[in-house]
Amino acid sequence: MPTRTPHDWTLRPALPEDVEAIAELRAVVMRPDLERLGRYDEDRVRQRLRDSYSPEHTSIVEAAGAFAGCVALRPAADDRWLEHFYLSPALQGHGIGSAVLRTLLARADAERVPVRLNVLRGSAARRLYERHGFALEREDPVDVFLVREPAP
Repeated sequence: MPTRTPHDWTLRPALPEDVEAIAELRAVVMRPDLERLGRYDEDRVRQRLRDSYSPEHTSIVEAAGAFAGCVALRPAADDRWLEHFYLSPALQGHGIGSAVLRTLLARADAERVPVRLNVLRGSAARRLYERHGFALEREDPVDVFLVREPAP
């Protein structure tokens, strides 16, 4: 029987009961950037996820059969918003985030729609997105807004 590695991952549709696991992962993953910006609040970071959670647009990342993260691709007027993309810190840097992102961008390309997102200023995640074709759209004192046009 082959051994599973952290590189074995799948996406499954999110369920309403996934909300607390996602809220907890969000708190862990976002804490360093939010603290750096002086905006970390351990209750608010979780509640903001609960308040905006839409399982119908969210996928759960599973690695080696276990919860490893999540991502949402929410339809908007003429584009899609990539939101709540969190991956367990133990699995970051192994290519899973890039693989998940490629999968979602292929869906958007098939629909011929741009994808938008925002990241916190100074977040290392910005480099991941830029490697996948996202470009600066605008920024404010806290957030950087990026957009990626559909691939030809």
